[in-house]
Amino acid sequence: MICAFIFFRCKPGSAYRVASELAEKELHSELYSISGDFDLLMKVYVPKDEDLGLFVNEKILGSEDIVRSQTVMAFKAFH
Repeated sequence: MICAFIFFRCKPGSAYRVASELAEKELHSELYSISGDFDLLMKVYVPKDEDLGLFVNEKILGSEDIVRSQTVMAFKAFH
């Protein structure tokens, strides 16, 4: 599995609406409201044979209230 973190910047006042829309898709492992340059953080696991870019663009993005996103792949978990 590919582990990826997706950051979302939303239009002012829309973060909770975007979070609800994303949560309804049930594609995430975790979804957080965060502070800083972005409003939301989503953790996803994608099968290794699936294209991460297509997964994000076709299954996750799409809300007009998302101004910007940034996807970061994780390579190894340290315990």
